[in-house]
Amino acid sequence: MGLTSTHWGVYRIRKSEGRLVGLDPVEWDRDPSPLGRSMPEGVRAPSRIARPAIREGFLKNRGASREGRGSEPFVEVGWDEAFDIVAEELQRVRRDFGNEAIYGGSYGWSSAGRFHHAQSQLNRFLRLIGGYTDSVDSYSLGAARVILRHVVAPWEDLVLSHTGWQTLEQNTELFMAFGGLPGKNTQVNPGGASEHIVRPALARMAAAGVHFVNVSPVRADLGDVAQAEWVPVRPGSDTALMLGLAHVLVTETLYDRDFIERYAVGFETFRDYLLGHSDGIAKDADWAAVLTDIPAGRIRDLARAMASRRTMINVAWSLQRAEHGEQPYWMGITLAALLGQIGLPGGGFGVGYACMNSVGAGRYPFSGPRLPQGTNPLASFIPVARVADMFLNPGQPYDYDGKSYRYPNIRLVYWAGGNIFHHHQDINKLIRAWRRPEVTIVHDAFWTAHAKFSDIVLPATTTLERNDIGSASLDRFMIAMQKAVEPFAEARDDYAIFSGIAARLGLEEAFTEGRTPEQWLRVLYEESRPRAETFGIELPDFDTFWREGFVDLPRPRTDSLMLDDFRRDPDRHPLKTPSGRLEITSQAIGSFGYREIPAHPAWQPPAEWLGSATAARYPLHLLSNQPRTRLHSQFDHGAVSRESKIQGREPLTMNPADAAARGLTPGAVVRVYNDRGAFLAGLAVSDDIRPGVAQIATGAWYDPVERGTVGSLDAHGNPNLVTQDVGASRLSQGCAAQSVLVQVEGFEGPLPPITAFDPPPFIQPDLSGIPSTDRT
Repeated sequence: MGLTSTHWGVYRIRKSEGRLVGLDPVEWDRDPSPLGRSMPEGVRAPSRIARPAIREGFLKNRGASREGRGSEPFVEVGWDEAFDIVAEELQRVRRDFGNEAIYGGSYGWSSAGRFHHAQSQLNRFLRLIGGYTDSVDSYSLGAARVILRHVVAPWEDLVLSHTGWQTLEQNTELFMAFGGLPGKNTQVNPGGASEHIVRPALARMAAAGVHFVNVSPVRADLGDVAQAEWVPVRPGSDTALMLGLAHVLVTETLYDRDFIERYAVGFETFRDYLLGHSDGIAKDADWAAVLTDIPAGRIRDLARAMASRRTMINVAWSLQRAEHGEQPYWMGITLAALLGQIGLPGGGFGVGYACMNSVGAGRYPFSGPRLPQGTNPLASFIPVARVADMFLNPGQPYDYDGKSYRYPNIRLVYWAGGNIFHHHQDINKLIRAWRRPEVTIVHDAFWTAHAKFSDIVLPATTTLERNDIGSASLDRFMIAMQKAVEPFAEARDDYAIFSGIAARLGLEEAFTEGRTPEQWLRVLYEESRPRAETFGIELPDFDTFWREGFVDLPRPRTDSLMLDDFRRDPDRHPLKTPSGRLEITSQAIGSFGYREIPAHPAWQPPAEWLGSATAARYPLHLLSNQPRTRLHSQFDHGAVSRESKIQGREPLTMNPADAAARGLTPGAVVRVYNDRGAFLAGLAVSDDIRPGVAQIATGAWYDPVERGTVGSLDAHGNPNLVTQDVGASRLSQGCAAQSVLVQVEGFEGPLPPITAFDPPPFIQPDLSGIPSTDRT
């Protein structure tokens, strides 16, 4: 049986009489993800895009018809016609407005394969034709990426060097998990998860006596450790809790002064703030208790326990997807610095344990084959979460990381391998913004809302319909991904699509270099072998690799230990900060003059949280987190995700007291709303979520009751109808999806049908209004 690699695991392809009937987890994976079960049926689902399709209004009137996005039917066309129109639009925009007017919006995981990775293919193509407006940072880590490089190290360095689980098992005594350690998130990894390691590691740590503290409004955020202590903090107040803990450490002289003096800068300024010398407010445990709903005595006990044990402080990614999202990361690192255990086995801090399968894997940072993408000739970019603002405000200024920029005037959007109607906030604002560019082009395998709201839709193959190589930094195996089924209908891989367009532009040879996909796989694999040797990894030749199906990469002789070199000798191994030390106070950030983010960690109350005036109207804090039944929105139409629905809608979890106060019963359909919009969900009730909080997974495909209408009720459970589209701060401009208040009520009246997985309507082309010279 051949193998395929996905973001959520490696599977053996099972066929019967030449037909794909299943994907079986590989024998070495001790904790396989069930998500593979969604794929065999999913790749032939009714939602597949069968052939190139162009929105009716665009086919007739091009950009003048853009108000019809999301409501108009499509016309299916041949590939030649589609290639001609895409090439014509690219040429027009480049000629009339310059390449800066093209936004390359491939944001999404798309594929674990290193060659057929949509974002890589799109980057290569757009850079070849003269460049484009790009994006930086990510929705997952927008605030963290920026603050980390100022105060400790770039995220890219930290993620590759996190202290390994084996070292934690042997040395950690107390694991403080701010935001929890959600096992569902560890199903996935960007370049593939060939062996799921996290939940077995947590079990070993618990058996070894590690005490876990789950600081989260949701008990299930550390549900894999039954004996974990639960601290049900008020959402958005983690920084206040950390400040209260730090106050205990400083005032009771429990902090490591020698470590602070040698390895950090700016403690004195922060201490004045912490003790209230600079603003008259001591950030003590009593102060923190009011903001967090955690008793002051418990805060003091936690601080003393942290000081008396080898303590790991981890901050989940979810905490920085919020207003002032930089603060919990900055304060978490400061708290670890006060304990003085950074660089010691089992101590220090983590920035995302259990947010992906690879964090803490303790393996070589060897990434395997990589497709050359070239360099973007243009410097034009935006922080990725500011895409709607860019469309709505061309030419307007915005701040980012200490500098002022202006939004480019985007005329053409080219998207491959993502779903903006999943990952972007405030969908009603997004619809208005999405109708500003003159043309939107998307590659997709399925009729998601993103495809339905676009002008030109090109059908792409799925992972199971092509050969590729699965490989990721910190992962154990390199996988020969072998095609399981022939492409659906007229679907083509992204490489073939871009090759066809490049041919119209006279650039096919430059794009393909005369190679087929199979030839590219051989070349990329062979080019990775010398890089593997720098890690002491000897890869077999390509033919052996392809025949045997995988390579089991050796493990380093010693487990990883983050910042151990820095701890041994901070002068010879300085950090990549201005001072070379941990920056508890950052002169650079202070010089930016951003009111919302001073020069040191600080409590800044969000505009939307349970302590704000808005809570009087909308008294529930909504958490929208990574689902357990899919990756983001991928395979929401698959069996695993659909089985989890309640009356066909995404489950929303509430505390029994909150449900009872509203007369709601489990299994009912509820309406979740605020001033930005509303969606329907199926109600689940649990004591494992604190009162005043509701939780729903992201990724339910957007399903407006009134197709294409701004303000329509969503029938299916997409939380981005109510999330706010604002930057975490001017420093990072990261998304703030977790800072949102809502109200929930029972839904009255006939339930609207679920149409999210249905294709859009199609019509035969009416060419009567098109001049004969322009007809195809």
